[in-house]
Amino acid sequence: MTNPNLASADGILPVQQLHQAIERGEISATSEFTERQMQPASIDLRLGVRGWRVQSSFLPGSSEPVADKLARLAMHEIDLTGGAVLERGCVYIVELQERLALPASISAMANPKSSTGRLDIFTRLITDHASEFEMVAAGYEGPLYAEISPRTFSVLVRPGSSLSQLRLRRGPVQMSDAAMQELQRNVGLVRGAETPDIRDGVALGVNLTPAAGSDIIGWRARKHAGLVDIDAPNSCEVNAFWERLTVSDLVAGGLVLHPDEFYILASREYVTVPRDHAAEMRAYDTRVGEFRAHYAGFFDPGFGMEELGAGSTRAVLEVRSHDVPFLIEEGQTVCRLVYEPMAGVPESLYGAAGSSSNYQSQGLRLAKHFIQD
Repeated sequence: MTNPNLASADGILPVQQLHQAIERGEISATSEFTERQMQPASIDLRLGVRGWRVQSSFLPGSSEPVADKLARLAMHEIDLTGGAVLERGCVYIVELQERLALPASISAMANPKSSTGRLDIFTRLITDHASEFEMVAAGYEGPLYAEISPRTFSVLVRPGSSLSQLRLRRGPVQMSDAAMQELQRNVGLVRGAETPDIRDGVALGVNLTPAAGSDIIGWRARKHAGLVDIDAPNSCEVNAFWERLTVSDLVAGGLVLHPDEFYILASREYVTVPRDHAAEMRAYDTRVGEFRAHYAGFFDPGFGMEELGAGSTRAVLEVRSHDVPFLIEEGQTVCRLVYEPMAGVPESLYGAAGSSSNYQSQGLRLAKHFIQD
């Protein structure tokens, strides 16, 4: 039985409270919800039937709904029924199946799913009257839209395909550095760094040392590859889409990132997210270099927890350099992981038996769509 005091605690809502929000109509959809959508601290959002190819990315602003902006910027309407190809380098807006009617005490935020980021699909949530991406104001009532721009691979999608996930948050919650340092002492948020750097989040460095028995340090996406079906795991041959990076690619002890090429690398540190917290990776921080180190920045409670049978679990880094070539070296800080308390411990944790956790105990792992040993 749920403790009534926990039902009003501040923090990210766990899966059982997401179910309650659905029952109350705070989250609704044009088709039935499925258990596959429900994650420990988030819900997968599904593409609807209608999409639009647009001239450019946009925000509607406080005075406009998305539909009014589309009336001026849409180049072509797309019917996703039966499948539709979203071409690399193009920008699309797709209406989602889910909509919200949030109470005044609840806000929401979105992130691309892990597989979405590893495919270099730039996607962001938009709401009516929004002045920023990914964030949903407390008390919002209305439809949800996804801006989608495949950067490297063209992708096949259809109604029901999921590219992003939504979290609900009760109250303003922000953890201090002192609180994260306490978590590090008590739980061990990261391992592999002698003294973790915790300032505005927990610093993660890049790993350029291959695993035992391998010489691979990362992957670089091929610029002209085939089509990826979003709903077809283990369907693509790795070599047709990716080039292996090995120790022979290191220059002066580091790896040179070339502008506008896409890389999959791994963190030096092993990451743990305790059962009563979630974590988000800051995607782009010019203080550590002109590159983006993560598209899909959300980590569910249970990620990397040894008691759930997880081995040493690294964070996978989706890296894209900007403007100039950039040399990164072993252990160099590439991003920061910010932890946030849950409003309650989820009934199911990431990586627990019976869960659909594709990236628990991961090392240098590509998206689930690629056939890997």
